Amino acid sequence: MDRVDSDEPLLPARVHRPSDLVRLLLGILAIATVLAIAAFAHGTTEGLENDIGKGADQAPDLLTSFAALASSIAVLIVPVAFAIERLIKRDGLRIADGVLAAVLAHGVSLTTDLWVAEAAPGSIHDALIKQAPGGTLTDPVHGYLAPVIAYMTAVGLSRRPRWRVAMWCVLLLQGFAVLVAGYTTPFSIIVTVLIGWTVAYGTLYAVGSPNVRPTGQNLLAGLRRVGFAPVTALRAEDAPETPHNDHYDRGRRYIVTLEDGPPLDVTVVDREQQAQGFFYRVWQRLTMRSITQPRSLLSLRQALEQEALLAYAAISAGANAPKLIATSELGPDAVMLVYEHTGGRTLDSLTDDEITDELLRGAWRQVHALQSRRIAHRRLTGDALLVDRSGNVILTDLRGGEIAAGDLVLRMDIAQLLTTFGLRVGAERSVAAAVEVLDPDMVADSLPLLQPIALSRGSRATLRQLARERSQRERDAALAASKAAKDVKEQEHGESDRKTLKAEKQAEKKAIDEALEGAREEDLLSQIRQQVLLIRPQAPIEPVRLERIKPRTLVTFIAGAFAAYFLLSQLTHADLGKVISEADWRWVAAALFFSALTYLAAAASLLGFVPEKISFAKTVVAQIAGSFVKLVAPAAIGGVALNTRFLQRSGVRPGLAVASVGASQLFGLASHVILLLTFGYLTGTERSAPLSPSRTVIGGLLTAAVLVLVVTAIPVLRKFVSTRVRSLFAGVIPRMLDVLQRPRKLLAGIGGMLLLTGAFVMCLDASIRAFGGELSYASIAVIFLAGNALGSAAPTPGGVGAVETTLTFGLTAGGLPGDTALSAVLLFRLMTFWLPVLPGWLSFTHLTRKGLV
Repeated sequence: MDRVDSDEPLLPARVHRPSDLVRLLLGILAIATVLAIAAFAHGTTEGLENDIGKGADQAPDLLTSFAALASSIAVLIVPVAFAIERLIKRDGLRIADGVLAAVLAHGVSLTTDLWVAEAAPGSIHDALIKQAPGGTLTDPVHGYLAPVIAYMTAVGLSRRPRWRVAMWCVLLLQGFAVLVAGYTTPFSIIVTVLIGWTVAYGTLYAVGSPNVRPTGQNLLAGLRRVGFAPVTALRAEDAPETPHNDHYDRGRRYIVTLEDGPPLDVTVVDREQQAQGFFYRVWQRLTMRSITQPRSLLSLRQALEQEALLAYAAISAGANAPKLIATSELGPDAVMLVYEHTGGRTLDSLTDDEITDELLRGAWRQVHALQSRRIAHRRLTGDALLVDRSGNVILTDLRGGEIAAGDLVLRMDIAQLLTTFGLRVGAERSVAAAVEVLDPDMVADSLPLLQPIALSRGSRATLRQLARERSQRERDAALAASKAAKDVKEQEHGESDRKTLKAEKQAEKKAIDEALEGAREEDLLSQIRQQVLLIRPQAPIEPVRLERIKPRTLVTFIAGAFAAYFLLSQLTHADLGKVISEADWRWVAAALFFSALTYLAAAASLLGFVPEKISFAKTVVAQIAGSFVKLVAPAAIGGVALNTRFLQRSGVRPGLAVASVGASQLFGLASHVILLLTFGYLTGTERSAPLSPSRTVIGGLLTAAVLVLVVTAIPVLRKFVSTRVRSLFAGVIPRMLDVLQRPRKLLAGIGGMLLLTGAFVMCLDASIRAFGGELSYASIAVIFLAGNALGSAAPTPGGVGAVETTLTFGLTAGGLPGDTALSAVLLFRLMTFWLPVLPGWLSFTHLTRKGLV
């Protein structure tokens, strides 16, 4: 009886293949590369066209004419014939996909033709267009070849060799004919093919490809082919005592009952499930050292062979692992692996009381068996550890493992299992069970690998969640202590003199510090390290560098490259010798004075939000040191980190230092927005008599309203913003309330903020006047505030590129000539960013030597 109980969740009719997205991106990259070659290697492309033209002249006219006639007819007949053949076999969906891709390719071709004719650089125009024999100009993209190529790719001719060979022969013949006849260029042919290919895969990814995953019925038929007599196949997610498995590439699991004999565990892996998580794995392979990363994507045959090899190797090593008894293909896009049925529950499905020390030791014994044969599991998470009814631990999910693994990968397994058990039973029991089974030195050697990046994605997510909960408990404890101290003060005293208020404030601060100390907890990884160090005090704890390149470094590098490109493109239009000779040095000196004034203002604005007594002179030195830090870090990050560190080293507790800098940044953001709207309003009204709202204000308000609506409408964004706002109010707002009790401090902070903005505006104004330009102060303020905002958001050090581009564009739009605007911006950035680097380095070195940062 071919019956399949709970065969699926119902499989979707269409799936979005990651491979189609990869091909789409590769096609776009290839088109960009070809156009770049055409734009920057004009001599090479022209020589190539001349060589092809000379060779084409040698071809017989009869051959050329026959090729043109035959290909013109066949290029229409072959696609139609294939469509009829598919319709007869009731495969109309593929034909519909092909027609849609052809229509889109034709539209992209027309758009490309228009762009090349109207807006493309002259070198690209010459590479794609030539004069035809009749005197007219050829099309940059063939309007009929690109749709045919898109159609051919979208309908899947690659799986039908005869049709594919016929179609490509026709296309090659057509390309040869038009090229020899002088109706196209080589680059036009290449771009046409790439456009058709790219649009086809973009269409397939957008609308999805027909789902060809094998169903339960296919599974039963495949089992019969390898000699089994199946009765029913039940999806493992729906079976009793079998956990739900959400790993992205583990495949679908079935429990199959047979006519005679015990049931079987069958895993079905198809191309779509195997490709899930592909981009994450590619990213990991790019950013992580190769010795820690397996291959990002295996073929189905390779995945089948690897899992079979790991299963046999694990059992040979003496570990408890599912016994593989058969493998087979289920069509061209899926394979199955047949195991003896094990049964049991995963570690994740067990309650904390069910996880005994003997169970922990049993799991470590299995890992020790693998390590003795240098086999790495690579996924020792809670859902890979199966506990049967007898309490024995069985290692599953061996597909991602390695044989003949290196020391680093083996130690990563130990670090992962320490973390997995630590998340369930705590660091002490996790380490104790490990050292009872493994050599303590093996456990100690894993400490350098005990870092989040070496753990599984699920473990990292759990650790982040625990960190957020730990921070929330600390904030709650601080707020509760502060509230209790204030309640006691209100009950014991009415009005008090200054000394009494100061004593009460110190008592309240002491109570908050004690509450924080009581609520502070170390993270799990630190607890595991401490437990191991109790056994091996000399164990190495310095983390091993696993990253080849950090994501932030990569983003900074890419952004810096774009910034350098835009900056250099501006500098090519500027005569630096003329700029220096024509500058008014009196205004240059004024710009230097206002640049120096910004450091005094920055120090005042920071200290205004720090109730504790801090040296003003040292704070000024710290702000100068920030000029050096901005050179190696984004503007919005380097200054915040330096100020926080400076306050901590000056005697302010870490939590209060972060809150003070956060309060300063919060007030700075508010003042920045208010000043931008105010000066935007003045800029919009300064040329007209009536005080009507300016477009800047209206546009800003509408943009803010749209953003608020979007955030409130999307649950993920709403949760993200609400979490960040709660954190802000829990830490920064109480600090601001402390500052409000000291009006002088608050006025100093506000005055410093306004003076800081005013000094920067005056510096930019002086830079403009140094080259004979003049703009209203309101316009300059708006331009500076906008440029400063983009510079803070840009990931480049000091906002390089983003600030220059924004300021130059703003000054030009404000009415300054382009040369004057660029010269003024370069002088402004010289005074405020580049010139202070050397004093900043000296200040940073001085503070480091004094232990103040």
